[in-house]
Amino acid sequence: MMKEALSASNEAIYKEKQASKVNGQMACVLTLALADLANNKFFYAHVGDTRLYLLRDNSLVKITHDHSFVGFLEDSGRLSEEAAMRHPKRNEINKALGFDAQIRAGDYIETGESPFLPGDVILLCSDGLTDMIDNRTITTILKTNKNLSFKGKALIDAANDAGGKDNITVVLVQNNKPPLKLTATKPAMTTKENGDTNNKEHLVEVKNTSVEQLVVRDTSRKKKSSIVPFFSFLGVLILAALAWLLYQNYNKNGQEKEGKNTLRAQKRNEQEQLFIDSINGTKTKEVFVLHQQGGPPIVLTDSISINKDSLHIIGNGVTIRSDTTYKGPAFILSPSCKYILLDSLTLENFDIGVLVKNQGLQLRHVQFKNCRIPVQHQYTFSDTTIVNGRFADTVFYNSEVNSQ
Repeated sequence: MMKEALSASNEAIYKEKQASKVNGQMACVLTLALADLANNKFFYAHVGDTRLYLLRDNSLVKITHDHSFVGFLEDSGRLSEEAAMRHPKRNEINKALGFDAQIRAGDYIETGESPFLPGDVILLCSDGLTDMIDNRTITTILKTNKNLSFKGKALIDAANDAGGKDNITVVLVQNNKPPLKLTATKPAMTTKENGDTNNKEHLVEVKNTSVEQLVVRDTSRKKKSSIVPFFSFLGVLILAALAWLLYQNYNKNGQEKEGKNTLRAQKRNEQEQLFIDSINGTKTKEVFVLHQQGGPPIVLTDSISINKDSLHIIGNGVTIRSDTTYKGPAFILSPSCKYILLDSLTLENFDIGVLVKNQGLQLRHVQFKNCRIPVQHQYTFSDTTIVNGRFADTVFYNSEVNSQ
């Protein structure tokens, strides 16, 4: 629906350009967001260099990409934010509504969705804001304990104070639903009183009792002193022999385990290790893979575990291939992952493409080749919980993901 609306707007702008020479240079950059508070998510469509940000847990994440050469350099890490803000060609865009009569490329309009959790804030803004103030200033203002109207005005005032060279548009939306709070209750145990002829059960509260309090010493019994010294000595020898055997077995197992871990650590190839380091070391929550069309794939000899709250991996068309000796998943997402976006990459020859444990995975222009299970959801249930319901046919809302 959002894509169709932007396509219709594009055609209307282009027709107006053709009808009047006064509007011959007319074009429109646009970021559109639709918040679904009932399901705690939002959808977006984007063209140009306006921006969409998500503030979660006092961390600001840029969701959209600037459709400009300078924006590409900044998103890929080749230009710092400060250098990009000063670049003379920062406002030269390569995508906008009205450039062509019809939007032919399927990815011309950037679309996606993201979890929108209680307490999250989304910011839509024009380049008049981000050309004047950096992410740190924006984050500081959004983190203040003020209402959205105050924060919006503070952002505009900060941009004007920094120079205010362009129109400044700011839209703020917050999921104001209260977060769920789980309270732990102490378990209860049943005991029977001695001498109770009715065998009535009583609930007794279990308190935090230290180990020392649970140790009961019986000093009423006299120690036996009639033990034969020979059997005492023999018992000591047997215990010493058992301890020695256990110690030797422990050392052997430890050395074998250490050897296996060493071999596993050595199996990582150079390109694979660089990819892992870029994921673990990024501070911008974005990983851009430098890849040329037709270049060599990244070969994985083991799975890559992702434990970050939010991460955007921009593959730039790269193929990630399983080593012939490896039969596990390419990526494993921990339950703590809230928004992991895999963008423009191919997973090939994996038994499992991505192993996820919640709904934090997002896919954009991802292809699975010769993967037995492209995405596997792993569910965990308590052994004391009775489960009812059924599994849906698919977890994807967007059918643009291809599997071969």
